[in-house]
Amino acid sequence: MKFWIPVTLVVLALGGVIYYNKIFTKSHAVAGNTSGQPQEIAIQGFVAKSKSLTNNLVASGTLMPAEQIEIHPEVSGRIISLNINEGREVAAGTLLVKLYDADLKAQLRKLQVQKENQEKIVERSKKLLNADNISQQDYDLTTTTLNTILSDIDLIKAQIEKTEVRAPFRGVIGLRNVSLGAYITPSTLITKLQQINPLKIDFFVPEKYAVSIAEGDKVAFAVDGFGENFSGKIYAIEPDIDQATRSLKIRALVSNPSAKLHPGAFAKVNLDVENITAVVIPTQAIIPQTRGKKVVISKNGKAVFQDVVTGLRDESNVQVTQGLTAGDTVITTGLLFVKPEQNLKFTKIEE
Repeated sequence: MKFWIPVTLVVLALGGVIYYNKIFTKSHAVAGNTSGQPQEIAIQGFVAKSKSLTNNLVASGTLMPAEQIEIHPEVSGRIISLNINEGREVAAGTLLVKLYDADLKAQLRKLQVQKENQEKIVERSKKLLNADNISQQDYDLTTTTLNTILSDIDLIKAQIEKTEVRAPFRGVIGLRNVSLGAYITPSTLITKLQQINPLKIDFFVPEKYAVSIAEGDKVAFAVDGFGENFSGKIYAIEPDIDQATRSLKIRALVSNPSAKLHPGAFAKVNLDVENITAVVIPTQAIIPQTRGKKVVISKNGKAVFQDVVTGLRDESNVQVTQGLTAGDTVITTGLLFVKPEQNLKFTKIEE
């Protein structure tokens, strides 16, 4: 019994403290706001205005040669001449590799002798035909034989030409994979040839920006290792959108006269896809909702919560496409404490 007396006293003491606090708080609240209306709150505001906004799109791109090929021989043979200066620029038509062709040249000389003899036979046959000493059929046989020899000569010349591997365009030779005297086949990779001035840059943009991009638009990009930005111009757009990524492939041309940029490098592309004039407000004025967004505007000195639809953003502002007009004053501070129809007192209004 003696044990319960102290416990009872403690419980009664705590109950008294709680009751006193409730009465004290309530009395002060009534004394501080006898009208029952929301209290006036001091906040800052911003006058919505029209401003030009640019949507800067950042995309990942890859630098590529304007032209590039793997160089293979057309026929099999032994290399008798090798003219590949690795990493150096070569002109279009430069002889890079020469294969053994002595047997083909011997056949060509033989056919040329036959051609000369057959031309003499044709000439004599023509005189005999004019004198009615041979038939037209005999003359036709001699001309047919000559034409066959001429065709064989053209064939051998074509085969000899295939033993020469030449650069099809001006570009930079890569590292060679063969040596002088090696026997190679059409499957042998001799080297690579790339045209690196100009370069191409490929990048992808989301499909929603497809209507905002056109041939001739300029792009800026940065490459790791360089403390400067580079520029290019869009010259081709893939006609269809990639169904897997829902993105559009863009290709731009980049001038590279000093060969500073290398094919295959990663590029961070910046592209201005939209530039419009719209009503803008500071981003901190937007109140996210479960469905949609709101702002608090001042009407006749009272707080009004307004539904809005936003669009483009930049570093500090957001476009409002619906819900506001230029000249409306929106609240930018104290948004957590503002209630509908609450009296507002602005300490600062930015215009």
